[in-house]
Amino acid sequence: MTQLQKSPQPLSELLPEPSTPSGAAPPEKEASPGWRGDLSASVVVFLLAVPLSLGVALATGAPLQAGLVAAAVGGIVAGLLGGAPLQVTGAATGLLVVTADLVQRYGWRATCAITVLAGLTQLALGALRVARAALAVSPAIVHGMLAGIGVTIAVGQLHVVLGGSPDGSAVDNVAALPGQLAQPHTTALLIGAVAVAVLVGWPRLPGRAGRRARLLPAPLAAVLAATAVSAGATVPRVTLPSWRLPEPPVLPGGPLATLVTVVLTVTLVASMESLLSAVAVDRLAAERPGASPQRPRLNRELAGQGLANVVSGLLGGLPVSGGAIRGSANVRAGATTRRATVLHGVWVVLCAGLLAGVLELIPLAALAALVLVVGVRMVSFAHLRHVQRHREFPVYAATLGAVVVFGVLPGVLAGIAVGVFLALRRLTHTRVQVTEESGRHRVRVSGQLTFLAVPRLTWALAQVPPGADAVVELCGSFMDHAAYEALQCWTAAHRGDGGQVTLVGRSGRPIAEPTDSHACRPWTPWRNHHCTRPAPTHTAAHEGAGQLLGGVSAFQRHTAPLVREELARLAREGQRPTQLFLTCADSRLVTSMITSSGPGDLFTVRNVGNLMPPPGSDTSCDSVSAAVEYAVEVLRVESITVCGHSGCGAMAALLGSAAAPPLADEATPLARWLRHGRPSLARLARIGRLGRGEVAFAERPVADDQERLALVNVRQQLDHLRAHPCVARRMAEGSLSLHGMYFHVAEAQAYLLDEPTGRFRAVRADAPAVGA
Repeated sequence: MTQLQKSPQPLSELLPEPSTPSGAAPPEKEASPGWRGDLSASVVVFLLAVPLSLGVALATGAPLQAGLVAAAVGGIVAGLLGGAPLQVTGAATGLLVVTADLVQRYGWRATCAITVLAGLTQLALGALRVARAALAVSPAIVHGMLAGIGVTIAVGQLHVVLGGSPDGSAVDNVAALPGQLAQPHTTALLIGAVAVAVLVGWPRLPGRAGRRARLLPAPLAAVLAATAVSAGATVPRVTLPSWRLPEPPVLPGGPLATLVTVVLTVTLVASMESLLSAVAVDRLAAERPGASPQRPRLNRELAGQGLANVVSGLLGGLPVSGGAIRGSANVRAGATTRRATVLHGVWVVLCAGLLAGVLELIPLAALAALVLVVGVRMVSFAHLRHVQRHREFPVYAATLGAVVVFGVLPGVLAGIAVGVFLALRRLTHTRVQVTEESGRHRVRVSGQLTFLAVPRLTWALAQVPPGADAVVELCGSFMDHAAYEALQCWTAAHRGDGGQVTLVGRSGRPIAEPTDSHACRPWTPWRNHHCTRPAPTHTAAHEGAGQLLGGVSAFQRHTAPLVREELARLAREGQRPTQLFLTCADSRLVTSMITSSGPGDLFTVRNVGNLMPPPGSDTSCDSVSAAVEYAVEVLRVESITVCGHSGCGAMAALLGSAAAPPLADEATPLARWLRHGRPSLARLARIGRLGRGEVAFAERPVADDQERLALVNVRQQLDHLRAHPCVARRMAEGSLSLHGMYFHVAEAQAYLLDEPTGRFRAVRADAPAVGA
């Protein structure tokens, strides 16, 4: 499945997750394994947050204590009230450029007022439940915005590392950079170089000593090393004024439209950064062994971030947002509940009150180097390749360039405008080509088929002679009603003239043609096949036959013409399946649907209870053994899968007969067949209800004894398979593999067995293909 990058990168790991209906999330369920993991994680995040908060405050031109206020408020307020328990809120890295501009333009007290107004706007948006809508913004725009902010941060802080001071805009900073490089401040440059070297090299320390050293966050190690190098040197250092009650914020002067614009800018960037970071941190937490994936409550998170911004602005702190740096460090340090986030805020308060003298030893060049590296890492080359692969580089480049030149909000608007332009261009840019190949006319449609393309489509179709054999290749992913009607009318007319028409997709495979009479298709999603059921006037005695006949008739009308060529090939060449699938005869278990397979793919054996009698157990049960031998020796399949399922009647019967003494001669064929399930029943009794490490789900507990027996039965039947000589020989050769599988019918969820651990792991929708 898609993995989140393992190296912590500020906000470059953010990938929007598919939204849930109505923007709501399930009620929050927090694990509570104890205080130990949360306590250690809170210390790690605290050690990371303090230097980062001071660096952001330095880069914005705000009082340095404003960064500590933001860290404390973000940890305590957003930690207690937010909807993403493992996300850590603090001084917003993504707002650094915006905040610096506000401080320079309006002053610090007015910036605090803008922070309060942005927080109130976030509270209103959270109450309106629009948080999920923020995730609809194109990833190219989000990453372009973050990359533009990162470039602006890096260029500005490079001046500080070189001993100078940044200008108001990124363009001015780039223009002044050659002169600054010509006359650097040697001591400040040395301090900054040490900090950068430690930041970059700390995660790569080798050996056991390196692993122990990496328990200390890299930013803290960099600041400590730079502080040690600067000992005795006369360089600018952190200055924390004595703590006093903050002055009340004041509204900035100027036009109301300008005030609304800056408030919306802070709201937009802080909200996007927080929401996308919450999704990223949630994904990272879901990757931990034994974790049960939970979705963050994004509307509550947005409201929590708004309240934190209101409090931070009133107390003289920086604007806050959730961040991937702090959040990923929190998860990797072992945090399991929101206690870690809240405790980290408490430690920041204690540090600001008790360790102010220690903080004042830190050179400003070290903090500038720290923020410089943060800015560089916000330009994610991995996401740049991802954007390029999806043909959205113009959106990314436009957003990045506009953010650097004009600012964040104009940059986002520019990215949206370019994205809309590209979408319209792709929607209207359709190519239709007609070629003749060996007497067959091919009409190839590249792009989306909308009403705007209908004239070109009808002109191209008119080039096909009446009665000719035609192939229409649709390479787009969208067709509107006007194009559909035009294509259907021409197809019907061409076939009426004696011609043949085949519709194929981009892969060259035939595609189904929807009709009004019957919309069900084999190997595609369906619902109860209502269209093939007999009319209510039919009697119950004929209802089953009528439904069966209706389904067969629908197959002959719609599916047979599409699969006749493939079935003819299979008839000529014979069957060559690569897998044997042994499963239950339950009518709800549709193997072709579960495995997305078609004719010739699987050699399927079905029986009551997916049982595999061991060799020599009963000569009257040779049917299953014969099928296995044929598949292994004649068809030479490469894998065998034993698949159990939920609600299995055979497992229920076995559990019901557990208390009854075995009979020498069972009364019915079914009872005699179920004897082969008794080893599974005995194995269940041996391992007990807890499974003793033999059977369990990786993501959830086993529901009941019937489900536990079904899981045990899968393992037992795999053991029976290994006892067959033909299977044992092929496995010894390394040309045959065995797999266990469990399908939960009500959840439509398949689980694969990891035999060394005995755990059944859910197959995810984005899991890579495996040869199981």
